[in-house]
Amino acid sequence: MATAEISSVSKGSKKSIKSSRKSNNISVEHSSEELLDFYKVMLLIRRFEEKAGQMYGMGLIGGFCHLYIGQEAVVTGVQAALESQDTVITTYRDHGHMLACGMEPRGVMAELTGRRDGYSKGKGGSMHMFSAEKQFYGGHGIVGANVPLGTGIAFAHRYKKDNGVCLTYFGDGAVNQGQVYESFNMAALWQLPVIYIIENNRYGMGTSVERASAGTELWQRGQAYGIPGKQIDGMDVRAVNSAARDALSFVRDKNGPIILEMQTYRYRGHSMSDPAAYRTKQEVQKIRSEKDPLDTLKLILLKIKGITEESIKSYDREIRDLVNEAAEFAQNSPEPDPSELYTDVLS
Repeated sequence: MATAEISSVSKGSKKSIKSSRKSNNISVEHSSEELLDFYKVMLLIRRFEEKAGQMYGMGLIGGFCHLYIGQEAVVTGVQAALESQDTVITTYRDHGHMLACGMEPRGVMAELTGRRDGYSKGKGGSMHMFSAEKQFYGGHGIVGANVPLGTGIAFAHRYKKDNGVCLTYFGDGAVNQGQVYESFNMAALWQLPVIYIIENNRYGMGTSVERASAGTELWQRGQAYGIPGKQIDGMDVRAVNSAARDALSFVRDKNGPIILEMQTYRYRGHSMSDPAAYRTKQEVQKIRSEKDPLDTLKLILLKIKGITEESIKSYDREIRDLVNEAAEFAQNSPEPDPSELYTDVLS
């Protein structure tokens, strides 16, 4: 498959990275411990989202709720490559990102249920929670609006000279927004330390990429600005982690931004109110049976890394208990005081 080498040049630094349609090369040999850690994080996200879906159906979660089931490998693989000074910003399908950043399940679930002990004191809900402690800056409900914000955070890293990188996640539904390209231009012009991660789950709400985008090779969207890109198998956490490590090294060496297109898939509808009638059950089942990120990694752990089936089951039990405890904590947390309506408001 043809690749084109794109050079990115900044003051005092010159480095090149290959821009390619498909990059499944796993440049890192992952240990059993690393793979097990990946599995546990993905399993936590899967079980948490399943519980959130149940609670939404019971009327315990209101408003919008976008589940991350099927896409767990993307944020797990990327977050595992970060350093403490790095920052994260994403869109409304964000519960998995919070958990992968190390935010507590009970605090996330309390926010989903609109309770005082939630990360945004019960005022943000599913789409709008933050943790300055964990360097997580949302959760944003407007499509594409987080991209210029992430670019601004990257500018702050450069200004402070803290060697940090901003991981800016957005979906295939946002790639045609004008503010995305304004951000690309500024990031390339100023050589900002930002990685744009496109989580291409194939459907923006209910519209397929093929019907919405004249060019479906989303990793190429930065070429006009000299921004290199790669397309990654977002269902394989090992490929994601390897690509993230390479990209972080490239950006940290002051070479400017890079785009990673993660080809992934969501099993549920766009949100809890979406019956997903725009695709067949057979399509979803084919992906689940052939590409599920948890099942794929579980097989590797069992067959290659020597982890036992009983160990896998024990991790599942522990995580289910953790998620159930978070749900109970959230339901027992008090609702916010009405006076909170007037706090954290900029006027």
